[in-house]
Amino acid sequence: MSYDLCVVGGGPGGYVAAIRAAQLGAKVALVEKENVGGTCLNWGCIPTKALVASTSVLADMKNAESFGLSADNVSYDFGKIMARKDAIVAQLVKGIGFLLKKNNVELFQGTGRLLGPGQVEVSSDGETQVVEAAKVILATGSEPALIRALNYNGNTVITSQEALALTEVPESLLVIGGGVIGCEFAMIFAELGTEVTIVEALERVLPMVDEEISKRMKMTLKKRKITLHTGKMIEKVEDADGGIVATLADGSEIRAAKALISIGRTFNTKGLGLEEAGVELGQRGEILVDDFLATNLDGVYAIGDVTNKVQLAHVASAQGIVCVENLFGKKDAPKAMDYRVVPSCIFTSPEIATVGITEAEAEAKGLEVNVGKFPFQALGKAACIGHTDGFVKIVADKSTDKVLGVHIMGPHATDLIAEGALAIQMGVTVGELAATIHAHPTLAESLMEAAEAVHGLSVHS
Repeated sequence: MSYDLCVVGGGPGGYVAAIRAAQLGAKVALVEKENVGGTCLNWGCIPTKALVASTSVLADMKNAESFGLSADNVSYDFGKIMARKDAIVAQLVKGIGFLLKKNNVELFQGTGRLLGPGQVEVSSDGETQVVEAAKVILATGSEPALIRALNYNGNTVITSQEALALTEVPESLLVIGGGVIGCEFAMIFAELGTEVTIVEALERVLPMVDEEISKRMKMTLKKRKITLHTGKMIEKVEDADGGIVATLADGSEIRAAKALISIGRTFNTKGLGLEEAGVELGQRGEILVDDFLATNLDGVYAIGDVTNKVQLAHVASAQGIVCVENLFGKKDAPKAMDYRVVPSCIFTSPEIATVGITEAEAEAKGLEVNVGKFPFQALGKAACIGHTDGFVKIVADKSTDKVLGVHIMGPHATDLIAEGALAIQMGVTVGELAATIHAHPTLAESLMEAAEAVHGLSVHS
């Protein structure tokens, strides 16, 4: 059977592309070897946020007295926490399956391999079939990066995938890498009573965010009694006494029940038939694409993590929509992918969210900027909900007054960042943002106050 489009990979890029193409009238096949939803839904974004939600409630219960409430002998059932996480994932996977059927997307369960333009081989249980399609989109995603010295075994040395399948809370945990995944898991398990140590090779945790936020996160981790080693390299990890022992470059050792590897991700291109088909790859093994997500091979496209543009689920979805709307939508005004305004979210406690450029990045570009900050401590709603740690920082172009970057550390930062993204996308000035009436009392007022602060006009700070 022949299709207009065959999508290989059913993650947030693949299934969104498949559905949107079907909505535009295309006959679509989707190839997925595991559950639809990809890493984000099954082993990443959603299950970790389910755990974050449970531990956040636990933290609030422990702090009940500050609200005038009594919650004695607060405890948790780890099995029920994990069961809740699994139920949420299962529900959402089922929902995607329903949407695929609703839009007449035919799902092929198996491993896809590109034979060439217009041909994808699907293997399942020792049997193969060839799906023919006018266009092919590769959306195979990524997986946790591993290096031999860390001695990954899936038992004592694990990745995020095994961490999400634990049946018991480890007494101690070494987190290798202080990036997004490392910090999120560190806080989850610290709240559950695990003795957590983070080792980060660079000089600061979350090195990709605003430096002030990174420094604030360092203080927060220490408050959570998480031991932090920055600027340190791990030479090897070995099994020892039922757990692990990690040897650092300076000769010191760290012992723990388990070690969690969170040093980045690698691209799922092996076994995909790319070299044989003639698809051009980058130095790290990523699939090279243009601004319209086209590879060098006619009729073959790629989206998501495997392109190594911005490794975020919402970027993969956006790429999928741009790609198929160009293929099956109106051809008079082709739309290129634009990565200038991509919000990034970190679900630590407090949350962190950023969009646009930092103050340091602006200076590196030779831009003159004005900066405004507003602390959540001065915000009425934050005081009411008992979460006052953090701040909003806005970076604005000095000459145009336009918003260049918004950086938030604080309660519900990951929700608030959407306003910052919209401001940058629409070319809003800080004056316009400040003049927009925000409801009171809300957390969103923090952006208005930070915008006012750019010109020293914040009333409440």
